[in-house]
Amino acid sequence: MDGGILIMDKPSGFTSFDVVAKLRGIFHIKRIGHTGTLDPMATGVLVVCVGTATKAVNRLTASDKVYEAGIRFGEKYDTGDITGKLSARSDMAITEQDFRQIFDRFTGDIEQIPPMYSAKKVNGKRLYEYAREGIEVERSPEQIHIFSIELLSFDYPHARVRIHCSKGTYIRTLIEDLAEGCGTVATMESLRRTKNGDFSIEDALTFDDLTDSSDPWSLLLPVP
Repeated sequence: MDGGILIMDKPSGFTSFDVVAKLRGIFHIKRIGHTGTLDPMATGVLVVCVGTATKAVNRLTASDKVYEAGIRFGEKYDTGDITGKLSARSDMAITEQDFRQIFDRFTGDIEQIPPMYSAKKVNGKRLYEYAREGIEVERSPEQIHIFSIELLSFDYPHARVRIHCSKGTYIRTLIEDLAEGCGTVATMESLRRTKNGDFSIEDALTFDDLTDSSDPWSLLLPVP
């Protein structure tokens, strides 16, 4: 086999590029790419193309994704998640019903302003580079689609949601907007991508699966 697809379960603490770099060492090949970035703190489905399959990266980039996110109410961070610096607090407690009733406002076609701590480019420079320099850049809202928001658990000040969304959606920003709609603040404390297009977490492999295999190439899936 000269190429194929890997559905990786990305561990927390790795950038998507870190995953690619480690896989290059496992497969002893440079031609490896992925179809959708995950933040370092995030875990879950990362679709990786190996060898000749890299030609299909653009075609395999999914139009919709599913995430499970942990939320912490009452605190807001400059990065939109708990890896950043605390920027705001709120003592306003909300109930499960308060939270649920806001979901309809953020389902369907909505506009979202990309966060400063993101890889989106403005004038040829990534937003997070401006943010690290303490520069706030004006960003235009972009249209995204939220197919559904499902509440998995609620134990104030924590909650977990499952979000089915279009590509280009920033879950961190959606969480902040949901909280603002309830009159409070919140931040993302965990994120796991469970589905990326047709690829699901049930089919994902870990690094241990690959290193324990006598032939990791045999674990590759054919390009659909």
